[in-house]
This record gives sequence, C-alpha cells and structure tokens, in this order.
Amino acid sequence: MAVTASITLDTRRIKKTGKFPVKLLVTLNSEPRRYQTIFDLSQEDYNKLTGHRLNPQLQSIKEKLNEILRTAKNVIKELRPFTFSDFEGEYLRNNPMFRERKFHTDDIQAQATDFDFSSYHKKFPILKADTSNPELISTTFVSYVKRLLEQGRIGSAENYQDTYNSLIKFKGNVRFFDITVSYLYRYEQWMIGRGRSKTTVGIKLRALRAVFNEAIESEIINRRYYPFGRRRYLVPTSRNVKKALDISVIAKIYYYNPVEEEDRKAKDYWLFCYLANGMNPKDVAHLKFKNLQGEYLHFERAKTINTTRGNSKLITAYVTDDMRKIIERRANKDQSPNNYIFPVLEPGGTALVQHYAIKPFIKFINDGMARIAEALGIDRKVTTIVTRHTFSTLLKRSGASTEFIQEALGHMDKKTTENYLDSFENEVKKEYSEVLTSFKLSVVPARSA
Repeated sequence: MAVTASITLDTRRIKKTGKFPVKLLVTLNSEPRRYQTIFDLSQEDYNKLTGHRLNPQLQSIKEKLNEILRTAKNVIKELRPFTFSDFEGEYLRNNPMFRERKFHTDDIQAQATDFDFSSYHKKFPILKADTSNPELISTTFVSYVKRLLEQGRIGSAENYQDTYNSLIKFKGNVRFFDITVSYLYRYEQWMIGRGRSKTTVGIKLRALRAVFNEAIESEIINRRYYPFGRRRYLVPTSRNVKKALDISVIAKIYYYNPVEEEDRKAKDYWLFCYLANGMNPKDVAHLKFKNLQGEYLHFERAKTINTTRGNSKLITAYVTDDMRKIIERRANKDQSPNNYIFPVLEPGGTALVQHYAIKPFIKFINDGMARIAEALGIDRKVTTIVTRHTFSTLLKRSGASTEFIQEALGHMDKKTTENYLDSFENEVKKEYSEVLTSFKLSVVPARSA
C-alpha cells in the first residue's frame, strides 16, 4: 500500500491577493487528498523556496513547511494500515498549521425547521445517526430521509433507511471517498451471497447513487470520484418478469363468488384497482368523493404529487358499472366532497399515520386474492401490482398506443410505461409466427409432373 506525502502549490484557483494556497498532498494508491496549510504564496515565492538565500519571512515559511512534511510522514509511518480518516484524525485535527476544513453542507446538515420529527424516531432510527462529520454517508442519508419525511414520502424514506442499514452492515459508516467502484462490486457480491436478488441490489444502489449526487452538489466530494456510470459501475437492472394475467384468468376471478365476506371485499378492491386504470391501492385509499365527477374519476397519483410539483399529471378513469357497484357496496356513508370514498384513511391523519394504514389495506387485498387464486387453481400471483401490469398489457394487446397507456397510468415518461408493458406470451408469439407462412393455408402447391 503506497502512501506518499509532499508540499504543493495548488494553482487551480488563484485568490484575490494573487496568491495560491500551499497544501500538503497525501496520495494513497493513486488517490490524492490535499490539505490546505495556513500559508498562501505566489508562484514566484513558492519557486524561491528551493533556493538558499531567502528573506526572513520566506525562510520562516520554508522551515514550517518542512516541519509539516516531516511530522506528516512520521504519522503516516505509524498508521498501519493507513487510512485517510485515521490520518486526518491523528494529524490534522486541531493542528494550527492547517486551515479548518470547510464543507458546504447547507443542504446536508440539519437546518432550523419547524417540522417536528419526534413522532418519526421510533420508525426511523436513522434520524439518530451520527451527523457530526459531513464526509460520512450517515450525514447525507439523514438529511435525505428528513427531506422525504417532510414531503410526506414515507415509503421512499423507508427505502433510503433500509439502504443505509444495509450499507452499515456491509462496511460500516464509511466516507464518500471510500465508496469506489471496487466497493460497489464487493457490495453487490455480498448482497447476492446473502440471497438477495439483483433487483434488490439495484434498488439499494440507486438510493446510494442519489445520496452520492447530493454529496457532490453540497461539495462534500468532488465529482471526479463519482463511481457510477459507464466504464465505472453500472447499477444492475433486472428484466421485467411477466406479471400480467390473461383475460381468461380475469374472467375466472370476476365470476367467482367467494364464501367469506373478507374475500369478497378483497376481490372488490382488487377489481376496482384493475378497472380504474390499474390504480395503485394507495391512490384508491386517497380517493375522495370530490374526485368522482359524473362518469369519471379525476385524481393525481399520491406517489408523484410531491415529486412533480408544477408538472403533475391529472389522471382520468371512466367509472364503469362494476366500479359504481363496488362504490355502492364499500364506500363511506358520509359522502361529503372532502371525505374519503373508501374507509381506509381517517380525515386529518398525518402522512405517517396514513402510510401505516395503507400497508395493512394492501396486505388485506393480497391475502384475500391469494386465497381466491388457490380456490380457482390459478398458479400465478394476483397481487395488486398485477392489476396495473394486466391493465396496461391488455390495452397494448388490444391495439392501444403506448402514449394512451402512458396517460392512463399517469407516467411522466414513456420509458416507465414501456417497463410496465409485459412481453407477449409464447402462445401469442407462436400465433404471430404462423402469420408469416399463412399462405400455406390457402395456396396448395402444384404437383410436379
């Protein structure tokens, strides 16, 4: 492990005085780290330091710089193994020969805010993580999670907390400088070795990538150390596994009459999701009677309200007779405009309370549909996410354009919609391949003489 140290003049940025900062350059395995001393010199004066006849001021600076270099090398020799964090703690902390390191952390460290996080501490222990050092990933993760909580994006905050916890289990609370291409590949292998899928790895590392970009924006780390992207580390993506159901399976579910009331209710909510543009159950829970206008439902996706401010998409779903019957059976009796259509959420509830009310609602639907699928002999998952994939896939197969489906699903870009569009089943591919030689059905070759 090669570690070198030298004194350099950092000529990348000239100061108003016409001078440049003199820095201690420490390099570990080709990774440089520059530490600014208390001295600034012009290029001319810095060049004079190698001479013998110096004025008293320059002679004094030369001696102090030599002392800095000598003591730094001694510390480097004693650190086995050497790490930048240990060196900084051992040598730089409270050293009068160096300027205090400055970090632009306005967006990273906790700011004065009226938002009360006390009710979140039980569910989000990350809020108590160390934020004393901006170079540690914990500081940026905490800031990111706080921002999501302030926006009411509880599910996303959970994802970032889960990612942080996973990284802590892997290599601890490391600095951003430690997150290299090698680190990311080792993390991927560590996750796979623990039985995690590449899809899960991708979810975790996309969150880390977002936090790393946040640290770059706050000038905690230079962009040249960014480990993601082409020729570096590409976050793994998984192929879209076929989730859409065939229309015949939908028919089985539609005509099935469950014995238990809980299963009948689960089926109603599942069909409502399917018929209402493949609506997410979270959006079903947030529907209010004011969203129901004549023959149509008009609503915004709860998932994107806070992420697309000023450019949110209003989704319109036609209310079919089946949807009206479900509303009649399951809706709240109080049908005032600002009341929720279905009895899932309580008016005035906080984002945290709503989030943990929706979770059991989704589980209730999925559990009921699992029992229905078993009763019908359906060997496929029929969870709420399947309704969205099925809605989009069946529309595509019926000839609807991707743009129409994009609007119906409320996606901001076409690529997201394309990810939802399931691949055609083998039977469909076989049917299409037969079209290529359909002439055999109508043309009989003449026999040779």
